[in-house]
Amino acid sequence: MTQEETAKLLNISRGTYAHYEIDKRQPDFATLEKLADFFGVSIDYLLGRVDDPLPQLLRDPSINISAYEGYQDLSPKEQEIVKEQVRHTIKMLKELKEKNKQ
Repeated sequence: MTQEETAKLLNISRGTYAHYEIDKRQPDFATLEKLADFFGVSIDYLLGRVDDPLPQLLRDPSINISAYEGYQDLSPKEQEIVKEQVRHTIKMLKELKEKNKQ
């Protein structure tokens, strides 16, 4: 998923989203909530207060991505896009975590 697509889903500009990624701008609380919901992580993780990016619910091994409503209705290509977005999100959150430690 591109910055443009992600920003559109979050109802912010691509430039604003890009500035969040490179730590040139900090989101307000409402945007933090949107980001946490979008990426499936806690706000505390986004702020660097906890090391685990996943809320307790998502750490449950009985829950997997294919269980989410609508996932099975996606084409194989769309399912792969979802999986890639999850991988990208985890990578980005790890990078954000490292930036917050500095």
